[in-house]
Amino acid sequence: MTRPHGDAIVVTEGLRKRFGTKEALTGLDLSVPTGTIFGLLGPNGAGKSTAVRVLSTLTRPTSGRATVAGYDVATEAGEVRKRIGLAGQHPAVDDKLTGRENLRMFGRLARLGERGARARADELLAKFGLEHAADRLTETYSGGMRRRIDLITSLITAPAVLFLDEPTIGLDPRSRNEIWATVRDLVADGTTVLLTTQYLDEADQLAANIAVVDGGKVIASGTPDELKARIGSHLDVIVSDPAHLEGAATVLSLLGNSVAATDLDELSVSVPLRAEVQLPVVVRELDAAGVVVRDVGLRKPTLDDVFLTLTGKEVAA
Repeated sequence: MTRPHGDAIVVTEGLRKRFGTKEALTGLDLSVPTGTIFGLLGPNGAGKSTAVRVLSTLTRPTSGRATVAGYDVATEAGEVRKRIGLAGQHPAVDDKLTGRENLRMFGRLARLGERGARARADELLAKFGLEHAADRLTETYSGGMRRRIDLITSLITAPAVLFLDEPTIGLDPRSRNEIWATVRDLVADGTTVLLTTQYLDEADQLAANIAVVDGGKVIASGTPDELKARIGSHLDVIVSDPAHLEGAATVLSLLGNSVAATDLDELSVSVPLRAEVQLPVVVRELDAAGVVVRDVGLRKPTLDDVFLTLTGKEVAA
């Protein structure tokens, strides 16, 4: 039975994790609503994967508290494990087994028994449309199909919470879309998903709520639209002469939420614009600075803009 914690199924309070002299988590506070996809974003080394390892009981926190489905990850780890699934950054399937054999093996490891493991494997293969490839060795699968099988192995025990750590890293767009569809199906069936990713379009497409992590703690949280609204629209200016780039960058940096980015090849300057600044103000300031522009445009912010504004870092490739 799952013990309720309001409408949150994953909760962390002041969570800290130290490795030697390095503190990977520095007071992480999270609240993941039940039955949703929750995105955990942040630059490399921000603490995302460490948070997943703590929440999935693979490592103990140094201090603070974390619960999953109402159970403490440190003192009730066995109960937590009964209620979670985990798909890490690299597929854990055995390439020398077929897809069906992999699922049966994970079923036996989950103590479903021989008959139960066979039935659950067949059920999952049918549910996710993989019966056609079930009896082929997984070493013959495409990257996307191997990733789907790996994801499905984490569903053997029908977990209340599924942790996905960079689930589509290295996949082509078609394979990513297949994983996205699978994740949406899981949530429709009642599973809560905590997703870490550096593909910000992935978080935008999937996550109902997002927490941006940097330095081992949450620096911003909300729905994707709420986070975008915090930084206002994005301003793009194209100047008529390279000599005007520096002047345009100076003006836009003063009006924006961060230092303006320039592109010499495109003769463009871009910056997230503060919400209270209107386009006529921008035009007047550029004119007063003697900047001759060829085009000025506003566009809605993306999560990439949010990420850069909040962390000061570009999205990792």
